[in-house]
Amino acid sequence: MELKQLLVLLIVALITAAFGLWIQRTPRPSKHPITWPQRAPFLGGGQPDTHAWSRFHVRYYPMTLLLIAFEMEMMFMYPWAVVYVSEGIKALSEMGMFLGILSIGILYGWREGAFKWQ
Repeated sequence: MELKQLLVLLIVALITAAFGLWIQRTPRPSKHPITWPQRAPFLGGGQPDTHAWSRFHVRYYPMTLLLIAFEMEMMFMYPWAVVYVSEGIKALSEMGMFLGILSIGILYGWREGAFKWQ
């Protein structure tokens, strides 16, 4: 990309961002005042029963560890396929060790009952 094209792209991006900031600050015409039902929480339909900083039950933590184990596995499996083509058996053994460590985490979650939903 040439420098001229890069500058034009930067100017267009800045103008777009400035327009977005300007349009959100402009007051909108209001024919009717906003009443409480319009400002009330709409997803749950009511006031929250507990505080946002309340603690969760301890049974969710093993499930969270299990989710992290599966996510880490998938995050490293996709780029590993590309590395395996160039590295060969070395990459295969490293991935085997990685999956072994993750399997220990999954077995720990299984032992703690993370697969049982009560």
